[in-house]
Amino acid sequence: GETSISVACMHCSDAPCMAVCPADCFSQTEDGIVQHNKDLCIGCGYCLFACPFGAPQFPKQQAFAERGKMDKCTYCSGGPNTEPGSEKERLLYGANRIAEGKLPMCASMCSTKSLLAGDAEKISEIYSKRVAARGAKDAGWASTAADELAMDASKVRKA
Repeated sequence: GETSISVACMHCSDAPCMAVCPADCFSQTEDGIVQHNKDLCIGCGYCLFACPFGAPQFPKQQAFAERGKMDKCTYCSGGPNTEPGSEKERLLYGANRIAEGKLPMCASMCSTKSLLAGDAEKISEIYSKRVAARGAKDAGWASTAADELAMDASKVRKA
């Protein structure tokens, strides 16, 4: 079968990329979207190594080029220090789909419909329904099975 893996930015609440950036070019919106100011980026690569998801990328500008301005998922929300919907914003950060009232491109184009965007409570409810539809009683953080196994090691099957 086919396997799909997202390498998009997870927009961490305590983003490691923000913590290690010496140029202070990261910011976080009120909605929790981690944005990156390409005008301030010095291309040091610290964010790339700090990110556990591999979201920061350094596009190769020419043959064998390894450094330059870092690029990362913006959650299709535009970028900092630009007028929403402006030509500068579109050129630097792509279309601002959030300002247009649309989902991020990854969520709207996901062939497996596994990437969702929006309110965390609604997304959690959707995932719970999907898991239940596959026959699982409990799954994820709500599962008590893992807690029971942790408390009683005799229930663990030995290889």
